[in-house]
Amino acid sequence: MRVPGTLLVLTVLAAAGPAMADMVGHGGAVRAVAISADGSQVLTASFDYTARLWDFVQQTELKRLDDHEGPVNDVAFVGADRALTGSDDGTAIVWDLNSGAPLLRLAGHHQKVIDVAVSPDGRAAATASWDHTVRIWDLASGMTTAVLRHPDPVDAVAYGGAAGGLVLSGTHDGTLRLWDAKTGRAKGAKRRHDMAITRIAVSPDGTRALTASIDGTIGLWSLPDLRQMKKLAYHDGPVFGIAFGPDGATAVSAGRDGYLIDWDLDRGAPRRIIQAHDGIAWGVAVTPDGRFAVSAGGDENVRVWHRETGDRIGIEAPEDDTPKPWLQSDDPGARLFRKCARCHAISANGKARSGPHLAGLFGRRVGTVAGYNYSRALVEADFIWSDDTLARLFYEGPDHYLPGTKMPVQRIADRAALGALIAYLRQLTATE
Repeated sequence: MRVPGTLLVLTVLAAAGPAMADMVGHGGAVRAVAISADGSQVLTASFDYTARLWDFVQQTELKRLDDHEGPVNDVAFVGADRALTGSDDGTAIVWDLNSGAPLLRLAGHHQKVIDVAVSPDGRAAATASWDHTVRIWDLASGMTTAVLRHPDPVDAVAYGGAAGGLVLSGTHDGTLRLWDAKTGRAKGAKRRHDMAITRIAVSPDGTRALTASIDGTIGLWSLPDLRQMKKLAYHDGPVFGIAFGPDGATAVSAGRDGYLIDWDLDRGAPRRIIQAHDGIAWGVAVTPDGRFAVSAGGDENVRVWHRETGDRIGIEAPEDDTPKPWLQSDDPGARLFRKCARCHAISANGKARSGPHLAGLFGRRVGTVAGYNYSRALVEADFIWSDDTLARLFYEGPDHYLPGTKMPVQRIADRAALGALIAYLRQLTATE
C-alpha cells in the first residue's frame, strides 16, 4: 500500500512462529496463482467462482473479479492492467484490472476451460478445455483464430519457443504436444507421463518446458525437439503446479501432498521442501526476482514463501494486546511506522512477529537478533544499524542494498518522510 510519495520497506519479513497473515478471502479452494511482471500484484483463481487481485506486499485484496458461472480454474496477467481467467462455465474472460470489470468474454468451448496462457506480446491467448481442444484467441477482437484438436481432454497449455512461436498442450493421457502458434499446425507429440499432465511451465528463454502430472512426476523437456531431459520425482501423489525460477535453472512444484518442492534442475534434486498447506497445494508462482514463491491451497489460503530459507512470509500477528503508542500519535513518522509494526515487535519480549524485534535497533549489528531465522544476505552482512544505514536501506531499496534479503522490493523515495520515520524509530526504540 502506498503512502504518498513513499513505498514502505519494513513491511514483510520472514515468518517466526504460528501467527501469520495469508491472502485470505476466497470462499473455496484456490486453484491457481499468477504474479505480475513487476512483482507487485498477485492474481488467484478459485472454486468460489471468482478470481481476485492482491497487493503482494500488503497481502490485501484489491479487486474481486466476479462474472463467471462456475469455478475459476486458471488466471494470467495480460500486460500490466488486464487479466485472463478460465472457468468450468466453458468461457474465458478478459478483465480490466483497474475497474475489475469484464472486457471480453471468450466463448466457444463446449466443456470447462481448465487452463489459460497469454502470448509473450499480450496479443493472443490460448485456452485448454476438456472438449478436446485448445483455442487460440485474438485478444483485441475476442475472435478464435485457430482450434487445436486433440484425441483427449486437454488439461494444460503454455506458450514457448523463440518469441512465443509455439503452443504446448498436455492431455489426459500424459501426452505433450507442440503446435505452431500462428498457424495451429501440429509440430510433434511425446508421451512420457503415465497419467494426465496438469500444468506446463516454460523457461524464461523459451527453450525448456516443465510438465507436472497426476502420476506424481515432473518432466523437463527441451524445445522445440520435445526431448525429455529429466524426470523428477519426490511428491507423494499428483503434482498440480510447476513454475520456473527466473534463472531457468530452478523451479518450484506444488502437489496433492500439500508440499512445495524447490528444485535444482541441473541436478534433478530438491533444494528445499516446504510444507505449504493443510491439504492440496494446487498452484505455485515465483516472483520475477526469484526470491519468493506464492502457493495456492485447497485450504482457501494463498501463502508467500522465502525460497532461500523456506520461511513463510506474513504481515500480522493477531491477538496482540501490547501498547501501541503509534496508533494515537500524530507524528508523521508514527503514521509510517504503523506498517512496520505489522512485522516488528518493539520489545525483545514482545509477541513474536514475522520480522525481528526492533529493541536496541540503533547500534546493533545487522542480522544478530538471537533466534531469528535470517536470510544469508543478512547473516553475511557486516554493518551497524544507524540513521545512515537505515536511510540507505529505505532509499535504495532492500533488493539493492541487501541483495537476497527477504524484504520485497520497496523504497521510500521521499526524503522528508524517510527522515520522519527514522526519527520516530529512534524515539520508539530508545525506551526499550
